[in-house]
Amino acid sequence: MTTTNNPKKWIVRNGVFVTGHAVVEGCMVIEDGLIAYIGAEEPEGADELPSVDGKGLLFMPGLVNSHGHTGMSLLRGYGDDMVLQAWLQKKMWPMEAKFTSDDVYWGSSLAIMEMLKSGTTTFLDMYNHMDRVAQVAEKSGIRAVLTRGVIGLCSPEEQQSKLADSIAFAKNWHGGADGRITAMMSPHAPYTCPPAFIERFVQAAHDLDLPLHTHMSETAAEVQQNVNDYGLRPVAHLEKLGFFSRSSLVAHAVHLTDEEIEVLAANKVAVSHNPGSNLKLASGVAKVPQMLEAGVVVSLGTDSAASNNNLDLFEEMRLAALIHKGVSGDPTAVPALEALRMATLYGAQSLYIDNLGTLEAGMKADFAALDVDQAHFLPRTDYLSHVVYSAAGQDVRHVWVDGRQVVKNRECLLLDEEKIRFEAQASFEGLLAR
Repeated sequence: MTTTNNPKKWIVRNGVFVTGHAVVEGCMVIEDGLIAYIGAEEPEGADELPSVDGKGLLFMPGLVNSHGHTGMSLLRGYGDDMVLQAWLQKKMWPMEAKFTSDDVYWGSSLAIMEMLKSGTTTFLDMYNHMDRVAQVAEKSGIRAVLTRGVIGLCSPEEQQSKLADSIAFAKNWHGGADGRITAMMSPHAPYTCPPAFIERFVQAAHDLDLPLHTHMSETAAEVQQNVNDYGLRPVAHLEKLGFFSRSSLVAHAVHLTDEEIEVLAANKVAVSHNPGSNLKLASGVAKVPQMLEAGVVVSLGTDSAASNNNLDLFEEMRLAALIHKGVSGDPTAVPALEALRMATLYGAQSLYIDNLGTLEAGMKADFAALDVDQAHFLPRTDYLSHVVYSAAGQDVRHVWVDGRQVVKNRECLLLDEEKIRFEAQASFEGLLAR
């Protein structure tokens, strides 16, 4: 492989490209961080360009992880096989209360390293100490949608402080890192934020012209609690509070009625489907085929490494393609191409990022190269099938974001992997000792 040293214009030769629409054999030209050309024949003048040899590699759009909490990578394996509310109240929240900004920095560094090395080029993060997450995102070269997640079960003074922090973060970082970082506003969930507090976030989103993000209808118990507290299920509750008056993305959406799916579709609300986390916490299986049929944009997220327990979006893609077949009895419920789009194009759409998620001229040059000289990619029957049903994050060899190489030969070029591993382990041990 020829080192490109991030030139302004360069070419991938001898490549196989799973574009998100088709499989193309040939070349791809990158210019100024965008895909300028993709096709079987080289364009005129291409022979003079710096090149990457695509032999033995399969190129695909970078994966988009539309919901997660990167700092929680420090709690991977700390609380398994528990019901969601018990997991949160007995394991997660007590430990998270001890987190310093340094803990979040190293936990997020660990997560971003894991995501980049497994082909994720864009992620959404909902957490606190978000300035530190933004610092890692900027340094690593990844694309990020960052949002200061806020739990509103606190005093009015603390609510005001948290809202002000969210607004300040969005103002400071939206459009940062040469446009790779954007922001959303995120009250944590209807069951952790009083209605009036959610309305203040909606107003802030209007004022800042930003999308909204929240957890919604993850468990049956959560839905029932919303009915008990407010007399409405979460969808009607959020609609009443004006949440859907902004571009919005909800995570999970497991427990929906057919009527609620229609409400989401009518309001153009996107959904982040987190199959691995939902299965592990026994939250249920979302009605993804029905949502897709209704026109809801459904993307894929890992949730945190504390509830997954990895951030390999290939695994989520495969789960999304498989579990809905099993639940519905319909082997066509989520075909391979639809699963790939959920992990790429629909992810970009759900995060309100333009020109991202497929390999075609005019799109952002965010893509990964998989090593296909391996047993599980043979025979060469259907590359799309292999990506969804056979591949894993460990197959990723190289990654580019905005046409800049950020992973080469399975190593992050802009992060100190050894230091991140050491500091993340030290942070966890420090949390235990506090």
